[in-house]
Order: sequence, then C-alpha cells, then structure tokens
Amino acid sequence: MPSLLARLPEWRSLSRYAAYGASIIGLITSLALMAISPLWGLAALVFAALVVLGTYDLRQRRRTVSRNYPILAHFRYGLEAIGPEIRQYFIQSDTEPRPFSREQRDAVYQRAKNSMNKKPFGSLLDMYAPGYEWINPSLAPKPINGHDFRVTIGAGRAQPYSASVFNISAMSFGSLSGNAIESLNLGAARGGFYHDTGEGAISPYHLQGGDLVWEIGSGYFGCRTLDGHFDEERFIEGATRPEVKMIEIKLSQGAKPGHGGILPAAKVTDEIASTRGVKAGEDVVSPSAHTAFTTPRELIAFIIRLRELSGGKPVGIKLAIGHPWEWFGLVKAMLATGEHPDFIVVDGGEGGTGAAPLEFINRMGMPLTEALLLVHNTLVGTNLRETIKVGAAGKLISAFDIARTIALGADWCNAARGYMFALGCIQARACHTDRCPSGVATQDPRRSAHLDVANKSVRVQHFHDNTMKAMAEMLAAAGLNSPSELGPEHILRRVSDHEIRAFDQMFNYLAPGSLLTHQPDHQVFDSYWEQASAESFTPPEVLSDRRTSKLY
Repeated sequence: MPSLLARLPEWRSLSRYAAYGASIIGLITSLALMAISPLWGLAALVFAALVVLGTYDLRQRRRTVSRNYPILAHFRYGLEAIGPEIRQYFIQSDTEPRPFSREQRDAVYQRAKNSMNKKPFGSLLDMYAPGYEWINPSLAPKPINGHDFRVTIGAGRAQPYSASVFNISAMSFGSLSGNAIESLNLGAARGGFYHDTGEGAISPYHLQGGDLVWEIGSGYFGCRTLDGHFDEERFIEGATRPEVKMIEIKLSQGAKPGHGGILPAAKVTDEIASTRGVKAGEDVVSPSAHTAFTTPRELIAFIIRLRELSGGKPVGIKLAIGHPWEWFGLVKAMLATGEHPDFIVVDGGEGGTGAAPLEFINRMGMPLTEALLLVHNTLVGTNLRETIKVGAAGKLISAFDIARTIALGADWCNAARGYMFALGCIQARACHTDRCPSGVATQDPRRSAHLDVANKSVRVQHFHDNTMKAMAEMLAAAGLNSPSELGPEHILRRVSDHEIRAFDQMFNYLAPGSLLTHQPDHQVFDSYWEQASAESFTPPEVLSDRRTSKLY
C-alpha cells in the first residue's frame, strides 16, 4: 500500500495524457474492428483526427497548456471562448449592468418592437442600497401634452437647428455596417431626431433623409487632403448639404480619449476609401490630436471658420473632460475673443466603442456626472450657459437616464449602444472581430446583408418614440411640463442606509457670473481656474515643475 501511495503523483501526471492515449487505443481498436464491419471506419476517422490533434499539441510550442494536456486543453479553450455567453445568459442577474443589464436590453427590445414593456410584481432593484436614485412624483401631476421635446441650438445663427432631446450618438460607417447606418438614418428621418455621422465622414448610407450632425475628427475624413490635413473645399461640399444640420468637432471620445486609431489596409475598401477621402488598400491613421489648431484661441478661430464655410450652421465640439486647466483655457479663449461654440457635447468616460485598450475603457476619462457638472458650472460661472447648449452621452438608455442627465445640467442627450440594441445588437461584445452575430458592427457582407433595413429602421423609430413617451409620463407624474424644467432638486440618491440627498444638496453648483467676479468656493476652480490660459493647452508652471521632480 505505501508503494502505491508513493506512486500516486506519477499516475496523476500520466493522467494528463489519458485522452491522447485513449485516442491511440481507440484508433488501433477501430482499425482492427473494420475487419468485422466497415462501419467502424467512421470511428477510426474520429480517433485518427484526435490522434493528429494530440500529436500536434505535443509538438507545438506556443501553448504550454496544450503540451501538458493534449486534446483535453481544447475543452478548456472552448469553454473559455463561450464564457461571456454563458455568463450573460445563465449566470448574470437581470439587473447586473455589465455593461448593460438584461432588464435594460429587454426594455429597448420591447420599445423597439412597439410591444408591451410593462413589468409585473414590483421592481427588481434594491431601493435601500446606497447609490439608488429616483425622481419624486407630485401630488399635482400635469396632463401629458405630447412627447416631441426639442431644444433650439444656434439661436441667432443663419441656420439654427431644433433638435430632439434624444438622438443617435456618433457611430461611423466602417465601424458599423452599411445596413446598420442606413437603418439608423431612416429611423431618424421617420422619428424626427438627428443622426451623428461619427468621424468616418458622410457615406451614402447616411443619406436616407435623416438629419445629420457631421462629426469631424482629427483625421478630417470627408474634408481632408491626401496627406491628412483639413481641406476647406471638401468641407464646403459636405457641410452645405441640406441633410447636414450641425457640425461637431470631435476633440476626444469618452471610451478612448487621446488615443487616436488606425484602420488597417485590409479594411479600407473602395467604398470606405471614397467616403473618407483616403486611398484604398492603405492603412488609415486617425491622429490623437488635431493639426488645424493647437491652442484654445486657434480652436475658437477654427469654429468660427467652419461656421462661415457651412453657411451659418451651428458648430460645436465634443470632448471627454480630462485636465481641468485645458477645459478652463478653452473657456477663457471664449471670453477673450467674444466667440464661442454653439454647443458642447460632453462624452462620459463610460461611453462605448468598437475597440479600445482595456486601460482606456476602464481608467481614462472623467465619468459623465462629474464631467457634465464641470462643464455646466464653468459656463454658468462665466455667464455663457444661456448661449451655449450642452449635450451629453455616456451609457444613457432609458427615460430616467435622460431625465437624470438633463437635471444635472444637459439640454439634450445622445445614445449609441441603445440604438444598437434597437437594431438587434445582443451585446455579444464582438465589435472588434468583424464577426458581429447581429450584422450591426461588421463589414462582412455575409453578416450585414441579413440586417433588414426596412424592419430595423422602424424599430429605431419606435425605440425613440416610446422612450420619449416614457419621458413624458415621468415628467407629468413629477408635475413638470417639459425636460427643460428638470433641475438637480428633482433627482434623489440614497447615500447610505440612513441618508438621502437631492442632487442640489450633493453637488456644488456655481452662481451665475461667479468666475468673473471672484474665486468660488470649489476645489477644482480654486486649484486651476486662475492658472489656465487661453493661449495654450500646456499645464500651469507649478504643475509642469512637478513633472520633473517627485518633490512637492
């Protein structure tokens, strides 16, 4: 007995090769039994394939697990490959929001299909958990008088635009399939809301009658020279199209701020090359920074120039807030020049994207709540808030998400992934593989061709319409007439087991003009406002000194 126990580790070691050994024995046995019946040949083929696989596992040097566990390792790889699906469909709860919960996705699917989205038996949320938020109802609710809520952007300009409070956020052709873009635009046309082109320029799929916001990124796609610089003539061609209602300069994106990107040559088809104004079959680089401007003053001048070239259409910026002094420098440039963008879209760090490094998705960029508050407070403190409209984006999907964001300080909201769900996205999180199972985020024509434009465009329209109806019902129940009446006093959060605060009690709001007359009692402004400069995005001297020394 002791000798058997002593040899136990050896037997365990040999068991790693059990599947390989069994396959060899099975092959030999099957070949022998073929003399009795040729049907054993099928078994021989199966065992032969396993023997070949096991032999390859032992001889290859890339995967140590496969060498140690020939054949068996592939069961692990298979389970690992379907791990996200197993968690999503069998393990995760209905309310686990990673990145969107099953309850959130179901709500979009039902609204998009125009089917019943009522819920029985009470909420699945823990209303006593810290972080739970709600809007208080009124004992004097208002009647519902429509749900087409709008905000005017660029009032006083030659071509102001009346935008819905809920629109399609930036998603480029090239990231999304042509059929997906066409469905979004046609749905926007039917529903009366706008469709942001993303920085991939205006493709033929964007021209289905929907209002467009043309996003211009650092690659200047659709308005660039072959060497990647801004081209005024090409810009005029696109900006003066009747479908284009506003111009949006993308400074940074919430999911990957300051990163830039590259579209590999293999994906630069003739169609994408024609749309973006690049050469087919060559790598296309989106720089991390713009070349048309390098300082806050130059950015303001660029905004003015684009407004002139477009014929007086509203021009704004989209940014993910990072270093406060850079944002403050931009606002100081507005004050110094007397000019300003017509709108600012704040992109929260929780925003999504087709592909980005893990560190950028998880740890780069300010979350939407704090970013929006900083932008709103700065504009209020400089008396610019009434002339500059503010949009917001970042994991917004429901009527409450929109109401909460507007209460924080936004005028309207944009969503990308919500509208992707309306198209049929199942959150497979395969956007970067070109193997999107729903045909939304892929350039594979075999996959995207099955996305039916006529059907999906109606779903996009229904999702917007039913979300706005839900918004109208919430506002009426709260005793309000429109989203513009929402303020921080309307949203409450459970801070702890025994403490509840409204947003106006939780967050520090600046008084109008306070940055022009005195230094407000606010840590971020106290630290960086005076040191910010309209002449440069570089950090203040005291911060620059810290970068060369560990001594504070």
